[in-house]
Parts: sequence; C-alpha cells; structure tokens
Amino acid sequence: MTISFKISDNTKEKMIEHYKYLKREKTPPYAIFQADDADTVITLYESGKVVFQGISADIDANFWKETEIILNGKQVLEDKKKEKKIDTDKTDYYFINSIGSDEVGTGDYFGPIVVCASYVNKNNITFLENLGVRDSKKLTDEKILKIAPDIIKEIPHFAYILKNTEYNKLQENGYNMNKIKAILHNRVLLSLMKKDNYVYDMVVVDQFTQEKNYYSYLKNQSNVFRKIKFTTKAEDKCLSVAVSSIISRYLFLKEIEKIGNKFNAFIPKGAGNSVDEFGKKIVSKYGKDILYEIAKLNFNNTKKILDN
Repeated sequence: MTISFKISDNTKEKMIEHYKYLKREKTPPYAIFQADDADTVITLYESGKVVFQGISADIDANFWKETEIILNGKQVLEDKKKEKKIDTDKTDYYFINSIGSDEVGTGDYFGPIVVCASYVNKNNITFLENLGVRDSKKLTDEKILKIAPDIIKEIPHFAYILKNTEYNKLQENGYNMNKIKAILHNRVLLSLMKKDNYVYDMVVVDQFTQEKNYYSYLKNQSNVFRKIKFTTKAEDKCLSVAVSSIISRYLFLKEIEKIGNKFNAFIPKGAGNSVDEFGKKIVSKYGKDILYEIAKLNFNNTKKILDN
C-alpha cells in the first residue's frame, strides 16, 4: 500500500522530530529523510510531500492527516497515482572530458565517509572500459580491490576521508547528511582542480538534493565551485563519477579493514541487524565511547545497540 500527500511546514517540523530516531541514513534525491516505523516506510520530501509505503501505511498516514487538521484546520488531498518518471536527460556524459565526484559510506554505520573527485579524458575511456568501469555498479568489492590500484595510478583524482570522530562532531553542530555531502563534494572538486589545469567539458555530481539546496548548504564556505551539472544516476552515465565511486569504495574498504584489524574482527557493512549485533559485542568489551571513534552515532543503530 502506498499513500502520499502534501503537508504544511509546521506539520513537517513535527514529523521530522517524531521520526528522528527511526531515520534511514541513505535517502532518495530531494528527501529530507526516510524512516522505518514498524511495517511502514515514511519518506518526507523537501517539497512537503510525504509518502507512506507498507502494510500499515494507512494507519501512519491517518495519524498525520489528523495532525494536519489539528495544526492547520484543513484536510490533506491524497495524490493520485502517477506514471513512473522516465529520465529524459539526453546529455552525453560519457564520451567527453569530465570531472566527477561521488561518495561512499553514507549508508554504513561503521566506517568513514569517503568522497572522491576524478578527472577522466577521452583517451582514458578504453583503459577504463577494459577494467569494467562502465558497469561500475555491478562490480563486487573483490573486483574493486583488484582494479582500483590501477585506476588510482592512471587517473588524476583527489579523495577525502571523513573520520567518524569528525562526522560525529559535525552532527553535534547541527549538520545533516546532505550538508556534509555538499561540503565534501565542494572540497574534493576544488582540491582536484588545484592540482592541474584540467581541460574538461563538464563537472558532474550525482544529484542527492536540489541544486538550490546544494548551494544553500555551502553559503558559509569561503570558496564554492558552481559550474556543476547535477544528474541522477550519474555513476551510470559519467565515467569520472564511476571512477570516483570505485576509488571511494576502495578507500572505504581499506578503512574498514583497519578497524577490523584493531579489534581482530570482521566489521559488518551497512546498517542491518548484523551491525547491531556486532555493535553490542564491541560496546560490552570496550564501552559505549568506542562508538564515537568507529560509528555514525546519529544512526538508529546506536539506540538499538545501547538499549539492553
């Protein structure tokens, strides 16, 4: 069951507070958050649209319909079903000289966030296709560990690893995930461009928020790169974004390996039940403060790990 409708700003604020401990870390483009509440997945978009999906979607939707009436004295109108959006972007992102950036680790409880920007020119296309980069989303971690060193040697890039302690400090200071990603993308793009005067046709970033919001997140930054082409599924379209994804994943896996070596244990990825179980074992042995060093504390996993 899927139910969707628009809500007012004051209802949005109530909803953000209500679901703050149930939020997923990975959110769809333009979403403020996505949360799991029992059998319902709730997605709140920047536009004010909220979508309820699942067996109990009607129960959760009715609660927020009533909240809208209480706060604003009006009933919401449910959206009618729409056809699935088709990507009509016909831009050639592939056979060009491009700079692209991508990030890894935003959906993983353990380990850092890694962001990388890469420069790919047309002469690199055959080299990258021979390695299988064109289908980068199909690459396993084992394959990435094998080919990434060759890519790192050949392709100009700049990567930044945001350690968990840095991430948690930013969260404490009110930075949400999209703001952190915008700051890091801007940082690696500028840092790469300082390395050389690259001749490029386009700078591409996978769209995780609306363009105006991206630049709003950067309003306090002293230097902002603005000539960016934002597109969804950029990793599939643009080789420089795909390369950045592979390098980021490679560096993330190496950082996870370091954490595993420290505890002489296999560190589970993602944010599922295996992560919760491992977290409980680590906390029972080293104390809860260890999570500040190796985990993203704002994830719902923290509450599950610390609740006995």
